[in-house]
Amino acid sequence: MYTPKHFEETRVDALHGLIRAYPFATLVTHAAAGLAANHLPFELVDGVLHGHVARGNELAQLDGAEVLLIFRGPDGYVSPNWYPSKHETGREVPTWNYAVVHVHGRLRVIDDAAWLRRLLETLTDHHEAAQPKPWKIGDAPEDHIEKSLRAIVGLEVAVERIEGKFKLSQNHPTRNRAGVIAGLRQRDGDGDAELAELMIRQEESNP
Repeated sequence: MYTPKHFEETRVDALHGLIRAYPFATLVTHAAAGLAANHLPFELVDGVLHGHVARGNELAQLDGAEVLLIFRGPDGYVSPNWYPSKHETGREVPTWNYAVVHVHGRLRVIDDAAWLRRLLETLTDHHEAAQPKPWKIGDAPEDHIEKSLRAIVGLEVAVERIEGKFKLSQNHPTRNRAGVIAGLRQRDGDGDAELAELMIRQEESNP
């Protein structure tokens, strides 16, 4: 991934924070027909990523394969009209702000019903937490859960290398960054509030 120095994010807490906030990843690997991409949610547990797929998925046959997981945070178009400097010199162009984390590792396929059940309990507890009446694995009939577990396999990826690119206008002066945050808040499109908030946190952590 091309990463100019001012956009490079190396803080583990920031990288893990993005993964936890945006756990739906694109997993890229070499399959029988060449490069293949799958889109899956993962849970980060002690520096290891856990997920699952249907047994029919080609990933279930790729134990030991080298993989790349891409986690995407908020992103959005940035208008040059938001830069105070544009109104003074006109020397600005549009761009796109975003945050991504790339995880490199090897795939471990896990065929263990107890492991899978613990994973599904963790995933559902995590993602149901905000519901008025969170759904639990135990809410479904046991025979249905057992049948579902037989239809999937677990995936584990130990993080061998992790890299982050948080392109959040760090190459601009403070007043331009403030203008982008204000512009995102005013536009208030899909993901704009999250992107503005990430820019603020980045600003506070890297004064």
